[in-house]
Amino acid sequence: MSVPGSSAKMLAKAPSRGADEIVIDLEDAVAASAKDEARATVLAALGEPQWQGVRCSVRVNAPRTPWCHADIVALASLPAGGGGPASIVVPKVESAGDLAFVERLLDGAQAAAGSTRELRVQALIETAAGVSRVQEIAAASPRLDALILGYADLSASLGRAAGAGAELDSWRAIQDQILLAARTHDLAAIDGPYLGIAVDDAFTAAAERARDMGFDGKWAIHPAQVASLNGLFTPTAEEVEHAHAIIDALAAAEGAGSGAVALDGQMLDEAVRVAALRVLARAGAATA
Repeated sequence: MSVPGSSAKMLAKAPSRGADEIVIDLEDAVAASAKDEARATVLAALGEPQWQGVRCSVRVNAPRTPWCHADIVALASLPAGGGGPASIVVPKVESAGDLAFVERLLDGAQAAAGSTRELRVQALIETAAGVSRVQEIAAASPRLDALILGYADLSASLGRAAGAGAELDSWRAIQDQILLAARTHDLAAIDGPYLGIAVDDAFTAAAERARDMGFDGKWAIHPAQVASLNGLFTPTAEEVEHAHAIIDALAAAEGAGSGAVALDGQMLDEAVRVAALRVLARAGAATA
């Protein structure tokens, strides 16, 4: 769930909203005149008790803006432990060079601060240039954990209709490119937010499309959307049980030296095992 970094009130409530990850926004949700103040607000909020143990990330300002380096240095200087972010979200990533800049800045800032925090990176793909180079971007940094598709800025970049009424099928080709790059480089693939705050049929259709295509999750821009997205993307107890059964059956077959194994009338192989592991990862289940 995305939360404006300029609102201390919203930041105080965000940890209790039930989202898998809170994305604190220092970019689009903050006016240019308030960037420094918002950064200070976010750093103060992350030190509050309610953020302890909450998985969060911070969307910094884009490379080449006047605020990106200051955002990254401030976050990289936070001590390990506490309520700091697990990752930074880098907006408008357009090349491997953008992530190389971020990585060098993180390395230097953390070294200067003596920080041992393992700060990860997520890349927002939201321009035509970013989509055209998404495979290059996906391979660019060992810190990179996820690719995120950003619809609002990408709509502007492409000259395409935006908003909640945009045609779902018009995005399929780009969704496939993001998903393919993420899977090629073992990254999470996250669908961007539905550009409306209602939890209506159009919202549900967009979320179901992303889930069924293979995305690992979807951003929410309103607290009312969180429960619905959790329900759509969380595997059922039966799906989790079946995934464990697949992994156990394949492990038993390997231990017995068997080249083939079936479960409930289905032949199992490595592709089925990978799909089962992905189910467990979405469920947050331990597989070891």
